[in-house]
Amino acid sequence: MAVDFATFLNVAPHIIAGRLPILIRGRHGVGKSEVVYMIAKNMGLPVVERRASQMTEGDLLGLPDTADTSINGRKASTWNAPDWLVTACEQPVVLFLDEVDRATMEVRQGLFELTDSRKINGWHIHPDTVIIAAVNGGEHGAQYQVGEMDPAELDRWTVFDVEPSAEDWLRWAKDKVDGVVWDFVNQNRTHMEHTGEFEPNKVYPSRRSWKRFNDTAAPAGVFEEKGNLDLLFNLATAFLGFEAAVTLRDFVANYGWQVSVDDLLNKGEIKKTAEWGINDHSAMVEKFEAEAIFADNLSDGQIQNLANYFVTLPSEVAMKLWTVLGDADNVNNVVALHKSSTSDGVKVCDHLVAILGG
Repeated sequence: MAVDFATFLNVAPHIIAGRLPILIRGRHGVGKSEVVYMIAKNMGLPVVERRASQMTEGDLLGLPDTADTSINGRKASTWNAPDWLVTACEQPVVLFLDEVDRATMEVRQGLFELTDSRKINGWHIHPDTVIIAAVNGGEHGAQYQVGEMDPAELDRWTVFDVEPSAEDWLRWAKDKVDGVVWDFVNQNRTHMEHTGEFEPNKVYPSRRSWKRFNDTAAPAGVFEEKGNLDLLFNLATAFLGFEAAVTLRDFVANYGWQVSVDDLLNKGEIKKTAEWGINDHSAMVEKFEAEAIFADNLSDGQIQNLANYFVTLPSEVAMKLWTVLGDADNVNNVVALHKSSTSDGVKVCDHLVAILGG
């Protein structure tokens, strides 16, 4: 069963505490590498990354030393360990081996000793070094040109199949992509990534390609007012594919109609939402949640504006907002909104009773 990244990050420390190797399996571009770096950052460790797909036996085991060595008077060969192995043995690091299922069989078999005994060719891994690998295999393996991992190989790893949720990426991306990109992906989640079968030679969006697109398009100014929509479309087509590019171009062309959290909560511009449907309001509530706006105490003015907006919501969206407010673990905001009234004198508590009674 696949888990999202929030679940994986909650479980992984227990595996790491047991000094066991972790194998992350999942589709390309979902953030497997990113989550490894998150673990390293949380632990205060540097990352030593190697692409197993590019390694030879020499890259894994090292090369013979040409100096003469003798043991009890007999000539013997010694090996110079590769730099990454020396580092992982002499200091705590997160040793990240990517694309293991694209490595040669010789390299993969050489990793048996690493995953079994935390050593390679006589070099012992530092006790506090964390070993993590990533592959595109698992249930999605048939869509990739990768080697199958047999039971004996998998048995040496602690295997996690990851299927990150949309919320995983939206939380991560909130301060890493332009607001236009974030709003588009939040409101058009089918374009976040392709989850079906892949047609050969066709470009599809992924979580990774959205970040790469953003980092190229944002400096070009295409998300600014009167930005170059043709340039945006051409860039989006290259990074995300035709279908996502068409939808994104139309979205950006009409982005002036978008409403921000600041517009509602601080400016009280409720009229902008007058013609919204359920999906629009639901997306707005998701903005509140993603920005963690309810973690801190809201001002009296913000509570007033929130009350004005709350009573305009369809019942199911109003309850969704109430749930998000409660999940923020700040009871002060819950109490304040419950006690509040709109500018027209409608009590929020009475409105809640009407929703629940209806």
